[in-house]
Amino acid sequence: YNYNNYMYKGVFKAVYEIVKQIPKGRVATYGDVANLMGNKHFTQRVGYALYAIKDIEAVPTHRVVNRYGELSKSFRFGGVDGQRELLEKEGIVFKEKAKVDLEKYRWK
Repeated sequence: YNYNNYMYKGVFKAVYEIVKQIPKGRVATYGDVANLMGNKHFTQRVGYALYAIKDIEAVPTHRVVNRYGELSKSFRFGGVDGQRELLEKEGIVFKEKAKVDLEKYRWK
């Protein structure tokens, strides 16, 4: 995919606007973000957008996990350990090393 493609710029912008709304101490899944964009099939595009981000301070990409609550091995800012560290700083407690309790921490 060409990240400079006009279509993807629009999709990426929508992803970033939604992810910015996830509060500290909460997570959303790729599917949650896609659903809020109006297309449940956009989960991969959500992942592409989050991987392409350059400024983690502007968009809290660490708050997005997979449908099982698992952290991302490809998280650009330190892998699973980096993502976990950022979430722990926000008060999320892990039962398993790389898995968030979605019942407790999912943003609704």
